[in-house]
Amino acid sequence: MKKKIIIAIIGLFVVIGIIAGIKGLQIGKMMGQKRPVNVETVTAAAVQPQNWESTLSSVGSLVAVQGVMVSAEMAGKVAHIAFEPGSMVQAGDLLVQQDVTAETAQLRSAEASLALAKVNYERASKLLQQQTNSRSEYDNADAQYKQASAQVDNLKATIAKKTIRAPFAGVLGIRLINLGQMLSVGEAIVSLQAPDPVFVNFSLPQQQLTKIKTGLTVRIKSDALPGKILEGTITALNPQVDAATRNIMVQGTIRNPDLLLRPGMFVTVTMVLPEQQAVLAIPATGVVNAPYSDSVFIVENAPDNSTAAGGKVVRQQFVRLGIRQGDFVAVTAGLKQGDMIVSTGVFKLRNGQAVAVDNTLAPKFELAPTPKDR
Repeated sequence: MKKKIIIAIIGLFVVIGIIAGIKGLQIGKMMGQKRPVNVETVTAAAVQPQNWESTLSSVGSLVAVQGVMVSAEMAGKVAHIAFEPGSMVQAGDLLVQQDVTAETAQLRSAEASLALAKVNYERASKLLQQQTNSRSEYDNADAQYKQASAQVDNLKATIAKKTIRAPFAGVLGIRLINLGQMLSVGEAIVSLQAPDPVFVNFSLPQQQLTKIKTGLTVRIKSDALPGKILEGTITALNPQVDAATRNIMVQGTIRNPDLLLRPGMFVTVTMVLPEQQAVLAIPATGVVNAPYSDSVFIVENAPDNSTAAGGKVVRQQFVRLGIRQGDFVAVTAGLKQGDMIVSTGVFKLRNGQAVAVDNTLAPKFELAPTPKDR
């Protein structure tokens, strides 16, 4: 029995030895073979100096150069509505006529009294020159004439106040009254806004006060007008800084011939400073953003003992980034002029990765891109 057990153990060790030998031969053969090099195809761009506009950014609101809610100056009934909502009107155009029948009748009576008072005044003046009446009679006729004239002027002013006209040229809003409605003093009738040009009001920190001057170019964009950038100029600055925010209010004027801009719109504002800024620019798509630091991949010649196809490898380089403009971003540290970096496909790379540069399908990087598909 013991002999059989010993034979079985010896047989097991022999089998294990044979298996180990076979596996050793296989591993040795695999180690003797060269592993294929994984080469990634990428596009590359050189780090290049550029002169960029120096700008200050903010958000703002559009305000009409002239805008008012037309309202009733005197109480009265609406007798006639002479405008269409949303229409363009000129200064002096009739908007609303309130009932002035009583005032018109009173005016005719007052004009008759004025005519009589004038005749009496002129007669008293001639008699005074002939010394056939007293000075007091002349003064009384003069006073009556002036009172009658003032009464006529008062009635004409009342009629004019009840004849509501456009104070300036502009676009009317939605009608807020109806025919036959009794208006009270100050009751709103319709909004009137002068559409061209418009003001854009925005705030900038007080640290930028020395850079802000009237006449500088200002650009605005709005999500209501995708793809459009409208330009104007800085026309006014507030003389004081807001004590709560330490910001200064700035006002620009924007031409609006197509009436695309409306008062009250929210816009993003870019103020262009006169001096330009020299930067080292790289495509923004070549940056690997990470919480600890941003980095790029520099394309370098492979070492002599490398098996990289084409002789190119990448090295990950941490960088410090500055402002962005269009498809580019400025690099303030980590790169030098002339360095060749991977511009697309960075997320599939690792440090030391073998690459092949092919720029035939490289996208066109622009400072002011205007994409057609939105």
